[in-house]
Amino acid sequence: MLSSTLTMEPTDTLLEREPPKAKMIRVAIADDHPIVRDGLKKLLALEADVEVVGEAGDGRGVIEIVQQMDPDVLLLDLRMPNLDGLQALQTIQQTNRRTRVIILTASEDKNEFVQAMKLGCSGIVLKQTAPDLIVKSIRKVYSGEIWLDSHTTAAVMRQFATPGSELSSPGGGSGKQRERSPLSAREREIVALVAQGYKNKEMAEKMFISEQTVKNHLHNIFDKLGVSDRLELALYAIHKGLHLQG
Repeated sequence: MLSSTLTMEPTDTLLEREPPKAKMIRVAIADDHPIVRDGLKKLLALEADVEVVGEAGDGRGVIEIVQQMDPDVLLLDLRMPNLDGLQALQTIQQTNRRTRVIILTASEDKNEFVQAMKLGCSGIVLKQTAPDLIVKSIRKVYSGEIWLDSHTTAAVMRQFATPGSELSSPGGGSGKQRERSPLSAREREIVALVAQGYKNKEMAEKMFISEQTVKNHLHNIFDKLGVSDRLELALYAIHKGLHLQG
């Protein structure tokens, strides 16, 4: 008579297994005020998916931190000794295009905002912003989005749209129309909403369509206009007057 033995894995072993950990967002902080850095570290320590991997108190130090730690996101102050934030941003963009940079500043100088966007930062957050929005901006920028709050967006857009501005139209102000084929009425409506600061979900609700349909329209619009992101699309809308529609 044949017998068989069924081997069971010990229960305690099963209980000890942990679910795979979510990918951590590795963040570096650059600010010349220790109290600001400390406050940000304490804020981010409360988030399960965020890890502070380095900090710096001046522009040269932040470049070293980025080179050594290769963070996912950098919170960068504009006012720092040895090398200011804009100079540091320019250097970082030349040496490490992977790290996404959020300008975290007390300044409300619109010219600096515009310059920072031109140099390739992924977001601008004012220091008086609510703490939860600072955390949200990190997650959004990490996922590949541009982060500008309504106040900053308006300031940047007005500055970009100023006659004579280098970026008053897509393509560096050449004035050349880049539209490859006419936009449909629906696409023009979406362009107007983007310029007014609406997010995909908000546009979907307003237009009574799905969020995926909005994304499909945006893909087609980007292709038709030759723009690469929502900011450039908003600049195009202002240049063409589409932001006044709807």
